Amino acid sequence: MTSSTAPTFRVPQGPTTRPTLQGTFGMTASTHWIATACAQAVLERGGNAFDAATAGAFVLHVVEPHLNGPGGDMTGLFQTAGGSEPVVMVGQGPAPAAATIEHYRAEGLTRVPGTGALAAAVPTAVDAWLKLLAEQGTWELADVLAFAIDLAEQGHPVLARVAAQIASLEEMFTEHWPSSAALWMPEGRAPEPGELVRNPEYAAVLRDLVAAGESVPDDAADPRADRIETARERWRTGPVAEAVDAFVRIPHRHSDGADHAGVITAEDVAGTEATFERAATADFRGFTIAKTGPWGQGPVLLQALRILDGFDDDHLDPATDLGAHTILEALKLALADRDAHYGDREVDLGTLLGEEYSAARRALITERASHEFRPGALGAGPPPLPPLVTEEEFARSVAGVVDHGAGEPTVRPSGEARGDTCHIDVVDRWGNIISATPSGGWLQSSPTVPGLGFCLGTRLQMMWLDPELPSALVPGRRPRTTLTPTLVLKGGEPVMACGSPGGDQQDQWQLLFLLRVLVGGLELQQAIDAPALHTTSMPGSFWPRTWSPGQAVVEDRLGEQLLRALEARGHELVRAGDWALGRLSAVARDPRTGVLSAAANPRGAQGYAAGR
Repeated sequence: MTSSTAPTFRVPQGPTTRPTLQGTFGMTASTHWIATACAQAVLERGGNAFDAATAGAFVLHVVEPHLNGPGGDMTGLFQTAGGSEPVVMVGQGPAPAAATIEHYRAEGLTRVPGTGALAAAVPTAVDAWLKLLAEQGTWELADVLAFAIDLAEQGHPVLARVAAQIASLEEMFTEHWPSSAALWMPEGRAPEPGELVRNPEYAAVLRDLVAAGESVPDDAADPRADRIETARERWRTGPVAEAVDAFVRIPHRHSDGADHAGVITAEDVAGTEATFERAATADFRGFTIAKTGPWGQGPVLLQALRILDGFDDDHLDPATDLGAHTILEALKLALADRDAHYGDREVDLGTLLGEEYSAARRALITERASHEFRPGALGAGPPPLPPLVTEEEFARSVAGVVDHGAGEPTVRPSGEARGDTCHIDVVDRWGNIISATPSGGWLQSSPTVPGLGFCLGTRLQMMWLDPELPSALVPGRRPRTTLTPTLVLKGGEPVMACGSPGGDQQDQWQLLFLLRVLVGGLELQQAIDAPALHTTSMPGSFWPRTWSPGQAVVEDRLGEQLLRALEARGHELVRAGDWALGRLSAVARDPRTGVLSAAANPRGAQGYAAGR
């Protein structure tokens, strides 16, 4: 989506790191160049956006194993060519049947651990991708999975970040998670950057799914879809479910420093299917923004936009101290509502996005930075609040306890990157478009399940062991995930798909990007390259769930004058370096001309876009 007018926001000095790609055939952007290349290859061979995104997603399991895996989760948003509305892909599994607050407290826990099988929701990402392929794709399962199978069997040059992550876990793997050591350290050491890494066990899992589908005869009513549906059934009820059930019964080390058995069973896996649902939407400056419902954090972006919609444009430019301050304060209010109200239950989203409520929240923004946690009230009385614990307070409470892993491999409060989630966007020549954020099940989540080549995710760490809170741990409920892709529509037609890894920062970084493109007129690559910032003034979604009142993490490229002005307003800044924050990618389509565009994040030299 390229602006046809001169930008009204400040544009970063100098050329962009890459061009904003343009064409009319198809565009792909993702967090790893191999996934982008494979997805684009599907488009080039006649596949549609959903075939391509599915192929790319399974490749991400292989090439970014420190950031996602088949035992994790995903959320996506798509709209078909000529479709009437955006659709949410719910690849976020629920808490297992035995995941009760009483059980976890009986294990001596006050929080859901950040690592280990007790933090595992039912893995649903694979089922979601197969559902999409069956219902909206055109390719056979064998052809879609061929890219991931080849990379897992023949190997791929391992990223330096993957090698570093494995090296940092060498003691943990050797002493506590030997099945992970066997997979990731087969020669008794971490791989070197660029060394070929293979995962034949995961390749065998994928080949088994293909073989299951091949039992469907060619003269079936819809043999392609039936083959994929048979593979879905195999995933939920076959060797994967059986192996998970058997393995988690063995106690293993968790992030609290103790050994626990997991509670997930084969029945949990068999009884959980991915679903599609209507998107939550809000209007902003003539566009409609589509997100997940409030069972995830998606409405945070919608609430922030509704708050900001009442300000003039000069309050919305992140490159000015007025804009950066206003954006940070709006985000604090939206995130406070997230932690006080969101969850897999009935949430009054109509009120949260309504003009009266948004105006009341907007009126709380002053010229000074707030250091308070200020959720709004829905109904009678104040909402129950999550624990507000700083990092220093948490450190004192666990003095002497070794931290055996952490919640999410994302950006530290200091801005130091230790990984992230994944993301992929695809748009094709027919107008099909998809934005998806796969995550969870990263190699440091929990021990590798023998025979499968992957581990379980840890999304339950986003649930509280307090029944009064909206995101309390309840069997069958989905954790309030941070995974939050975005579709943008104009006049009912999709014009852009975007997203970012980054945990609690995902919607924050996307907000900057959208403001720069939709209001400021920047091109996609300009907006992605532009310096970023975010607030940490809310309880973190990942173990150990701490907060930093009034703190903002900033890229130094915002400029000394702007940063000093933010400090003068009362923001406590953590300077992250010049190129540290944001992992965005995006594709776009102009419905008037059919011109497609794409861009990807240069930070970390990993994400790439491709197209023609």
